[in-house]
Amino acid sequence: MITPKFELPDELKPEFRKAKRLECFTVFYLASVVAIMFLVMGSSQAMKTAWLEDTLSLIPAISFLVASRFYDRPATNKFPYGYHRAFSIAFLCGSVALLVIGLYLAIDSAFSLIKAERPTIGSVFIFGHQVWMGWVMIGALLYSGIPPVVIGTIKKPIAEKLHNKIMHTDAVTQKADYLTSAAAIGGVLGIGWGYWWADSVAAIVISLSIVRDGVSHLKNATADLMDRHPTRVDDDRVSELIEAIEKVVLSWSWVDDYAVRFREHGQVYFGEVFIILSDKCEATERITRGTNELKSIHWKVFDVTIMPVKNLPERECEDGSNKSRLKS
Repeated sequence: MITPKFELPDELKPEFRKAKRLECFTVFYLASVVAIMFLVMGSSQAMKTAWLEDTLSLIPAISFLVASRFYDRPATNKFPYGYHRAFSIAFLCGSVALLVIGLYLAIDSAFSLIKAERPTIGSVFIFGHQVWMGWVMIGALLYSGIPPVVIGTIKKPIAEKLHNKIMHTDAVTQKADYLTSAAAIGGVLGIGWGYWWADSVAAIVISLSIVRDGVSHLKNATADLMDRHPTRVDDDRVSELIEAIEKVVLSWSWVDDYAVRFREHGQVYFGEVFIILSDKCEATERITRGTNELKSIHWKVFDVTIMPVKNLPERECEDGSNKSRLKS
C-alpha cells in the first residue's frame, strides 16, 4: 500500500510559489556577491573566509529549489512513503557542507595566525583617483551583509507557515549575515591600521560561526532522519500538533487507552495511534472516522494509522519514571 499524493492546502500554494521566487532571487543575488567578493578579496584571510561563507550560503537556497521539484511526487511501489524527505536530505547535505568547510577555514585561519602571515592591501585607481582597496572591500562586504537581513526577515514567516526547516535555516542564517560582514570589515580595518593579526582573528571568528551553524544544523537534520518526534520549525520543542492529536484521541469514548507515535517526513507528519478499544462494536467504521478526524486537525498530519492492540507499554516521562496514559 502506498501513500496518497501530497497536495499543499490551497491557501499555502501562493506561499510556496513565493518561497521558490525568494530562493531563486537569493541564488542570483548571492552569485553576484560571490563574484564581487572574489574580485576584491586580495590576500585578506578575513575576506577569503567571508567569500567562502557567501559561497556556502548558496547551498540552502539551491537545495530548497531542487527538493521542491521532488517532494510532492506521487508515491511508488519502490518508494511507498513518497518523496517528502527530499527536504530532509537537502537539509542534511547543506549542514555537512557548512561543518566541513567551517572546520577547514578555522584550521587554515589559525595556521595563518600562527605563521604570522601579514596580508597587504594596496590601492586602485577609480575614475582617475587613487583609492585604498580596503574601502572597496568594505563596500563589497556591506553589499554582502545588509540585503540578506531583509531577505531573511521576509523568508522566516513563510518558512514557518510551510513548516520547511531548510528554508527556515536559510532565513535565520541570512538574518545573521551582517555579523560575518562586520567581522570581515574589522579584519580589513585592522590591516589598514597596522594590526596584521586582526585579519586572521576575524577569519577565525567567521569560521567558528560557520562551524557552530554546521553542528547545530547537522544535529537537527540527523535527528529528523532518525525519526525523532516532530519538532517546531524554530526550536527543538515537541510540535504542538502532537498534543492536539492526543486531545482528540482522548475524547473518543470508544477508546480506553492509547499511545501516539509520529515522525517527520520533510514538511509533513507520518505516524501511528495505538488504541485499546472499550467497545469493539463498529470498530472499523470508528477507526475510519477517527483517521479522517486526525487528518483534519492540520495539513501537516498527512498519514495516520490507527491500530487496535491488546496492551500498551507504560509511557516514559522526562524524569525517567513511568506513567499511564489511561483516561481518568
